[in-house]
Amino acid sequence: MEEPQEERRELETAAEVTAADAIARTPVEPAVEAEPERGEPGPESAAQSDEALPLVEAEAEVMPAPPNEGPEAEPELPAPGGGPEEEQVAPAVAGEEPDDGRKWYVVHCYSGYENKVRHNLEQRIETMGMKDKIFDVVVPTEEEIEVREGKRRTVERRVFPGYILVQMILTEDSWYVVRNTPGVTGFVGMGNDPTPLRPEEVAQIVRRMEAEAPRVKVTYKAGQKVRIIDGPFNDFIGTVADLDMERAKVRVMVSFFGRETPVELDFLQVEKA
Repeated sequence: MEEPQEERRELETAAEVTAADAIARTPVEPAVEAEPERGEPGPESAAQSDEALPLVEAEAEVMPAPPNEGPEAEPELPAPGGGPEEEQVAPAVAGEEPDDGRKWYVVHCYSGYENKVRHNLEQRIETMGMKDKIFDVVVPTEEEIEVREGKRRTVERRVFPGYILVQMILTEDSWYVVRNTPGVTGFVGMGNDPTPLRPEEVAQIVRRMEAEAPRVKVTYKAGQKVRIIDGPFNDFIGTVADLDMERAKVRVMVSFFGRETPVELDFLQVEKA
């Protein structure tokens, strides 16, 4: 009974040796790490991202924001009545004209009948119901000082003898009313197409009409003989050498002991000899 047990042990030992030898000879394959699914970073990538994130945040804190980012600021409107543009003085025109097409036109009439023509036109505007087309009729005048027989007097002189100014919206009806007024001979312009005055021309006419100081009427010119009627050279006779219209002065050559001497005088101190 002892011999079979020994043989069994020897067989088991031989089998164990054979199995160990087979295992030792079997090649070992390297372990393959499972690839992380796309979109899910692996541990190393997550670590790198965590390390890089503070750097990006730090850079974002250092870089200034572009000037155009954020909502655009609304432009500031000037305070009412405070801007320098509103302090500009409007030209000396008779009021602020509404933008409805009205303009000033020059109408020719018989000289010396300007006031009569104005009266006739105003009556036609009233009776024909044209107040919404014809607004104003003006005879431009200015005050003037003249010297006659050594006496000064102020007279009203027409700026444009033989013409009147009409402010109107030009239509066939308004043209007909003005053109067929007794005493009117026509509009100033090309044919039947009246030419309106420019705003600067109207302003110049109004300034002359509203001038505070009257103009001095000069009846003499350079080279003519004049008589001095006022001042230390009263009753002296001289010759006009020069006229200064802006200063209202005249330079007269007066003879003293056979020698010509220039004397500057006001226009009102001299009259035509």
